[in-house]
Amino acid sequence: MKISHLNQHPLSLIPKTPDVRPSQKPTFQDLLKDENSSIKISKHAKQRMADRGIVVEESQWSKMKEKMSEARSKGVNDSLVLLDQAAFIVNVKNNTVITAMNRNEAKDQIFTNINGTIILN
Repeated sequence: MKISHLNQHPLSLIPKTPDVRPSQKPTFQDLLKDENSSIKISKHAKQRMADRGIVVEESQWSKMKEKMSEARSKGVNDSLVLLDQAAFIVNVKNNTVITAMNRNEAKDQIFTNINGTIILN
């Protein structure tokens, strides 16, 4: 029996393929980001919007979502959001519209338990 010596380890002769790792499970932070990616509207707010004929365009929802994210990063939990035609109380932490009213209703109101205001035009 003849034994030959290799200068290299036999496994080093196999061509290397890119390091492919199995897809990782999403982290809690990833799931939280997905959860916060869209604005939820409470049943109460949906009813108020329907009763008052409040319609918000997709571009305004997108703008509101961006500003809510910014407010969240600054520590805001509950906010008053003012649009040209409507006012909303939102829970920024949960990305949820709590209640809605048209701007005429909001004129002479006192808003409590909020720690931030978002004004969108």
